[in-house]
Amino acid sequence: MVRVLISTGEVSGDLQGSLLVEALHRQAAARQIPLEVLALGGPRMQAAGAELLADTAPLGSIGLLEHLPQVLPTLKLQAQVNRELLQRPPDAVVLIDYMGANVRLGKRLRRQLPEVPITYYIAPQEWAWSMNDGGTTSLLKFTDRILAIFPDEASFYESHGAAVTWVGHPLVDLAADRLSRSEARQQLGLAPDGRLLLLFPASRPQELNYLMPVLAQVAAQLQARDPDLSVIVPAGLSRFEQPLAEALEAAGVRGRVIPADQADALKPALFGAADLALGKSGTVNLELALQGVPQVVGYRVSRLTAWVAQHLLRFKVEHISPVNLLLKERLVPELLQDSFTVDEFLAQAVPLLEDKSCRARVFDGYQRLRQTLGSPGVTDRAAAAILEAIPQ
Repeated sequence: MVRVLISTGEVSGDLQGSLLVEALHRQAAARQIPLEVLALGGPRMQAAGAELLADTAPLGSIGLLEHLPQVLPTLKLQAQVNRELLQRPPDAVVLIDYMGANVRLGKRLRRQLPEVPITYYIAPQEWAWSMNDGGTTSLLKFTDRILAIFPDEASFYESHGAAVTWVGHPLVDLAADRLSRSEARQQLGLAPDGRLLLLFPASRPQELNYLMPVLAQVAAQLQARDPDLSVIVPAGLSRFEQPLAEALEAAGVRGRVIPADQADALKPALFGAADLALGKSGTVNLELALQGVPQVVGYRVSRLTAWVAQHLLRFKVEHISPVNLLLKERLVPELLQDSFTVDEFLAQAVPLLEDKSCRARVFDGYQRLRQTLGSPGVTDRAAAAILEAIPQ
């Protein structure tokens, strides 16, 4: 029996991890390798065939004050995982994003299990941002191989001496699932005509407070311009469903929240029917781009966190959306911190809804983006590389 440990956190990591779990089982079956997958992740990974050691999906946070409530749960989880892995040591370890926790785990496993291969799949985006000395590459001290999903990511880590394989972006494997507009609207119970607005406000608890109220007010204003505009919010976690619904109601939005346990299955229909999406920066930006949905991206944190990042950590990034990072241009509008306002969102959203030339420019950029993300079969290539690294 070959035992693989996959560690990640947050909603996006759980999604990427679930795709990898499925691919690992496919590749192991093809090689006639009996496989056991242990996971630090979430319900998506569990549904894909992993044994969930701990649910890390709700533990994500960005910021100083925002992270404090997560400290004690994280320490308890780490102690629990340490005990479990001493009893059931893995034959291979795969780390997906989730930098702080995964760097600590990687260092500890390198000391405890020096012969076990450690692969970083979807490494933190050090290649995209600068902080103090230009970014830390501490993960290279314990990682045997990096499976890069972006060409610039591969180049960055190769330049720092890492063993790197570029496999492409796993969302490419999902891009073929898009439904036609008529099929999608029928599946969602929407009228054939009329526009659909999607909101993607939160994969972390604090984003419900910092992001969702503004996005809900923007949706209300857009509905005032177009009473036939439908609004749908897919919930990232089940505990977000009620707060999201309450935010819509408070803003006077006629809309609905898709429960978290239905959101993934309905994504092809949501993307196929949508005319515009408003949301946070992150993996969902690439999902929307690959599915051809125009979008406006925004983010903000507490004023304290923003001040520390700017003045003490000297955090700098040219673009925050992965779409813009890859294209090296501002294709997708980005509204950060003080620009994260209702008026600014409306100024960007209205043309994307109503101006055909504006929409055409975005679609052209999405086509160019698609060419940077590799060919289908990404997760199977990654899974094959992970299994091949295990000593026989």
